[in-house]
Amino acid sequence: MTKTRVVAVTRLKLHQKYRKYYKITKRFKAHDEKNEYKTGEDVVIEECRPLSKEKRWRIISKLATIPSD
Repeated sequence: MTKTRVVAVTRLKLHQKYRKYYKITKRFKAHDEKNEYKTGEDVVIEECRPLSKEKRWRIISKLATIPSD
């Protein structure tokens, strides 16, 4: 899978009966033309035309990290 990155999106969902929050993780295969993004980086993706059987997303840019004090 050259030029492909798997992007995991994690969010919190509220359980309907017990009213507790739990994590849901969804994985997207995204196109990375120049192989410039590495594991652990936060990126922005956008939907595009189908590039392969499962790849329908493109990486646009890297999110700027805020330095902590």
